[in-house]
Amino acid sequence: MLYEHFQLLEKIGLDLVFAAIFFFIGMAIKDVLREGNVPVFGRRIVWFVLTLGCVGFIVKGVIQLVWEGVGIG
Repeated sequence: MLYEHFQLLEKIGLDLVFAAIFFFIGMAIKDVLREGNVPVFGRRIVWFVLTLGCVGFIVKGVIQLVWEGVGIG
C-alpha cells in the first residue's frame, strides 16, 4: 500500500471514531435525562447543544475538504 492510502485510512478512521464518540455521548445524555426526570424544555436545550456540536464537526470537515480542494490547506 502506498503512503497516501494510509493517510486516507487514518482520516476515515478518525472521522468514524468521532462519530462513534458523538453517538455514545448522545446515548449517555439520553440516559441521564431519562433517569433525572428533566423537564421537556431542559431536554430540548441539551439536545440542541449536542446537535450544534455535531453540526460544527460536520461543517469543519466540509470547510477542510473545500480548502484542500482549492489548495489553501
